[in-house]
Amino acid sequence: MTGQAGRFWAAVEDRCPGLVPERDAPLLHASLLRLLDGGDDRAARLALLRVLGCAYRSLGWRSWHAAAIGGALLAVPGMRWWRAWRLVERTAARVGDGPAWWPVEVVDHDRAAEGVAALTVRPWRRLPHRPGQAVPVCTPHHPGRWRWLSPANAPRADGTVEFHVRAVGSVSGSLVRAVRVGDLLHLGAPADCGLELVDGDDDLLLVAGGTGLAPLRALVEQVADAPAGRRVTVIVGARTFGDVYDAIALDKLQQAYDWLRIVPAFSDDPEAPPAEQGTAIGLAIHHHRPGQHVYVCGPPAMLAAARRWLPIAGVPADRLHLPTLGER
Repeated sequence: MTGQAGRFWAAVEDRCPGLVPERDAPLLHASLLRLLDGGDDRAARLALLRVLGCAYRSLGWRSWHAAAIGGALLAVPGMRWWRAWRLVERTAARVGDGPAWWPVEVVDHDRAAEGVAALTVRPWRRLPHRPGQAVPVCTPHHPGRWRWLSPANAPRADGTVEFHVRAVGSVSGSLVRAVRVGDLLHLGAPADCGLELVDGDDDLLLVAGGTGLAPLRALVEQVADAPAGRRVTVIVGARTFGDVYDAIALDKLQQAYDWLRIVPAFSDDPEAPPAEQGTAIGLAIHHHRPGQHVYVCGPPAMLAAARRWLPIAGVPADRLHLPTLGER
């Protein structure tokens, strides 16, 4: 370890020996500097704070350690540091115990469609995630920058986790175009994001747009693992048939379960059957039945349409579930 991260670790070690493990210093240093920079959007900042809050707890930091860590960050104005430290402390009070992050190895990388990749990673120790949750993800191409991604699978026996990524920014662009099998990534602690499955046997209507399909596919797997007589309809929104990046996996799921129905929604494909033409929200209104829980995940415009039109169409507020940690 050399450069600024090495000097950061040496300075902390001189002030408080053992406070920062040497192996963790590069990622901690990059993450703390990113927090001080303040250039991320709200969702990315929440991901970063969750990681640093978990680090605060797992490393046993206390309020009086602020001076040692802040003093080791070179050329940082004092007030900026104390404001950032208080944010980390408040986050630490809300997170549970456990590691600050999980190192993971990329074991599969599939360019599923133009600008979209499906990544499968294997954590060095099992990641305790549940379907519908979101996970902070960091790539070495952009150290210290964390972004939320939702696993596309329920927990597996081999511990692997699948993510669907669209290249819409620098971090996701790296995950799609630069990351290769064998690369090392880091995952933060999973967090609830409003898409966790409600207990019971009520039927489900899942409405996906783009890579918002990932957490909803994980919910389908959860229903399959613990069937309770639920019937599930999945509306998969895309512009054209060629934009449905996960078509093979969806087809296999529908063939495997008679309680599952998958309905494509093509907004700009004149070759599609009439019953499949339209927006995902438009077809969701058509397929909605009283008593269903409705889960929606997709790009911002789709979520805005869901908030506006689904309540008008009769979906009660307590049965409409939307992501709360940033839109896809």
